[in-house]
Amino acid sequence: MAERGARRCCLGWDFSTQQVKVVAVDAELNVFYEDSVHFDRDLLEFGTQGGVHVHEDGLTVTSPVLMWVQALDTILERMKALDFDFSQVLALSGAGQQHGSVFWKTGASQVLTNLSPDLLLHKQLQACFSIKDSPVWMDSSTIAQCRQLEAAVGGAQALSSLTGSRAYERFTGNQIAKIYQQNPEAYSHTERISLVSSFAASLFLGSYSPIDYSDGSGMNLLQIQDKVWSQACLSACAPHLEEKLGSPVPSCSVVGAISSYYVQRYGFPPGCKVVAFTGDNPASLAGMRLEEGDIAVSLGTSDTLFLWLQEPMPALEGHIFCNPVDPQHYMALLCFKNGSLMREKIRDESASCSWSDFSEALRSTEMGNGGNLGFYFDIMEITPEIIGRHRFNAENLKVSAFPGDVEIRALIEGQFMAKRIHAEGLGYRVMPKTKILATGGASHNKDILQVLADVFGAPVYVIDTANSACVGSAYRAFHGLAAGTDLPFSEVVKLAPNPQLAATPSSGASQVYEALLPQYAKLEQRILAQTRGPPE
Repeated sequence: MAERGARRCCLGWDFSTQQVKVVAVDAELNVFYEDSVHFDRDLLEFGTQGGVHVHEDGLTVTSPVLMWVQALDTILERMKALDFDFSQVLALSGAGQQHGSVFWKTGASQVLTNLSPDLLLHKQLQACFSIKDSPVWMDSSTIAQCRQLEAAVGGAQALSSLTGSRAYERFTGNQIAKIYQQNPEAYSHTERISLVSSFAASLFLGSYSPIDYSDGSGMNLLQIQDKVWSQACLSACAPHLEEKLGSPVPSCSVVGAISSYYVQRYGFPPGCKVVAFTGDNPASLAGMRLEEGDIAVSLGTSDTLFLWLQEPMPALEGHIFCNPVDPQHYMALLCFKNGSLMREKIRDESASCSWSDFSEALRSTEMGNGGNLGFYFDIMEITPEIIGRHRFNAENLKVSAFPGDVEIRALIEGQFMAKRIHAEGLGYRVMPKTKILATGGASHNKDILQVLADVFGAPVYVIDTANSACVGSAYRAFHGLAAGTDLPFSEVVKLAPNPQLAATPSSGASQVYEALLPQYAKLEQRILAQTRGPPE
């Protein structure tokens, strides 16, 4: 490690649900160092499972805030023992699991400002938190607070238009409201509330780091158009909230120089800059180097869509955030619960448990599937709220079954048509320069990616995203260094490894799907109307 140390670099951190991770990226954008501390395995004394504690009610989910601090100590001490050359670090940035919150106790800022380089951070910050167990994104205990917030601003759509999302239990404003209502004393002894991202940045700054616009969009509190806290939302959640949150800042802001603690203990240069930390999803958008008009599709247990938007249209589904690399633009997230498990089920039922038979069925059936359309939701879908399997023939009549190969194409076409319809519902439009980046398990299947290219009418690329939030954070640190020069993010990362082309649209695809998409959308509405029953 030591002989490589003389590379000037930026560090990218990721404070995620199960671990804290770091990468070092040099000026040519090569990752030359990475390390991580896994909470369950490396910090046994906190007794977490999957990095969290699920409470007895099954709804409340928290993580010990000192565990995150100790994980940072552990990584830095390990890097020091390996002679990592901290003197070459120009800047650092990071990501945090979205929506989680940290409650700093009155007087904590004094401790942060006066850290002693002789002691580890977690020894010094033990009495600094008014809430020791931070609510995290897996928490779903705030349904009452969600209803109160929506009512206060005129309903779910009004809240979404204002903040980018309707009220969600995991969103920070609702979590703060719950703590204020159930633990008013702890709330009154709180001088600052951070997101996990801005909390981690504060550890490096030795003072409170502001919340950035992009991660701040996951709170149900920030007006995404004006980029200021919504007074109506703040007052619906808790009193004196604005002063506890501080003013939000653009995501590419340099929030300050590193604390002298790191200079003295680890040998960071005093000029090392801290660039605002953001959420893990926005940081992944940076790590995947999405550009205007691009879309990333993560094909995992659940399927997630990342969209780059210019003109967002907030809806009752999905989330719109301020864009982490371009303050004028937006990003959206859409989650589909019936992802790889549904694909595996249909593979087992219709392709004798074989992916090669599954692929062969996609190759041997025509685009558009002869007008046979299917909806496959074995668990309750969230985009849209439908359960069950629903099949329609070319005459739009409901049928009980399809032949095996037709079933397979109906599943894959249906999954991708739904993604395109719901993306367009948030304001997304496929552009001539659109690239689709595919990641996750199913991105290794070329025939599935061919259907994705055909349905969207855009080329599909594959990219290694093992550390996308971490690497994206290092890229954002370089961008922060260049931000004064107005250099666009895409220019800063142009040396990064390029994604590989995996599929291009077949000829005639656009005609087939332009005709089918409106039909598919109508059928979806029809199923929704039937499952919801008549309006009350």
